[in-house]
Amino acid sequence: MNKKRSYGEGCPVSHALDLVGERWALLVVRELLLGPKRFRDLKDGLCGASSNILTMRLRDLEEIGVLRKYRAGAPVSGPVYELTDWGRSLEPVLFALGNWAVASPFWDRHAPSTVDSLLLSLRSQAQFLFAAGAPVAGTCDMRIDDDRYILRFGDTGLDVTRAVAYEPDATVRTDAHTLKTLIAGDETLDDAIAAGRMTLGGDERLIRSLMK
Repeated sequence: MNKKRSYGEGCPVSHALDLVGERWALLVVRELLLGPKRFRDLKDGLCGASSNILTMRLRDLEEIGVLRKYRAGAPVSGPVYELTDWGRSLEPVLFALGNWAVASPFWDRHAPSTVDSLLLSLRSQAQFLFAAGAPVAGTCDMRIDDDRYILRFGDTGLDVTRAVAYEPDATVRTDAHTLKTLIAGDETLDDAIAAGRMTLGGDERLIRSLMK
């Protein structure tokens, strides 16, 4: 850790900012919450970060034990970054920050969002939606542009992983912009389906329990 940028306080809040308060650090964590990524995948998601800055943040986060780098086999065959258990424990911190920021008068809800951030928003919303009624159970394979995710619905809520689901109960195909408008409530699920920007297969109750 770079001691020159430390707040130099014994307060755990200030120490937390010493560790992950640098620009892009928490967004790197956000992009790894749903599973490991290669450098170029992180760069594509965090397009505002230069390669040099992203390299520094990854190095810093690896140095303090928030993430690890390993070499994956085929079909990836290259360096991959993933969160450690300690790094993953930042998840409720990120959700709390996001819920807090929703009330900000300066938040531009129409600004671009990464696919992973949209899926995390959907998972965050699920706990409130499921609390209103009995949750459905099952597995959904969701394809958003070229990205694939497994959505697992259960009594404990919604779990999302960056992977391909085999023999899922339901399938969803859409694009990032459509998903964003649905999460924001700017259009309905049926409108997106009618416009040909979303297709559902299998047990539609799964995705309809999240989006109306």
